[in-house]
Amino acid sequence: MVNSSSPVVNVYPLANYTFGTKEPKMEKDTSVADRLARMKVNYMKEGMRTSVEAILLVQEHNHPHILLLQIGNTFCKLPGGRLKPGENEIEGLKRKLCSKLAVNSPSFPPNWQVGECVAVWWRPNFETVMYPYCPPHITKPKECKKLFIVHLSEREYFAVPRNLKLLAVPLFELYDNVQRYGPVISTIPQQLSRFQFNMVSS
Repeated sequence: MVNSSSPVVNVYPLANYTFGTKEPKMEKDTSVADRLARMKVNYMKEGMRTSVEAILLVQEHNHPHILLLQIGNTFCKLPGGRLKPGENEIEGLKRKLCSKLAVNSPSFPPNWQVGECVAVWWRPNFETVMYPYCPPHITKPKECKKLFIVHLSEREYFAVPRNLKLLAVPLFELYDNVQRYGPVISTIPQQLSRFQFNMVSS
């Protein structure tokens, strides 16, 4: 039984949401090596990279699902991205969510309700590996990534870039599935275990 003091997250059915498309959003890098090289160049100019990502929850079959962007056939990521130097984390995440998922129309203003930070990950070096702590011998980490819960309204309209897919992936599929989703996404079920999910029927 979940403790009554656990923070509550309202989770609405996937069928409540409308999904459209918009112009493609091309990736800046064509490979992991390119991405790490660009990160190195930016680090020399701006210092440590700070990125923010959103955990958007919906439900199907009375079970929480996370919305993930799929690039190509295999790679999945949370919506979000790199902050500009000095940019506020909440405002930066809203900006990134608008860029990735909002309709470019005043008729559908997005209502991103950014909640608490549920995880912080560190990249010690210009490598793919990240840790949920900063190793003690690392004095100049290269990236700090923060994951925030973003509370969805009962109804939203999402516009997904044509070259990407938006998937609703159940927590049981993510759990401990490092090989498919990597260490950050595969540990989201543990990060969310202290929350009480209020499954709101349509």
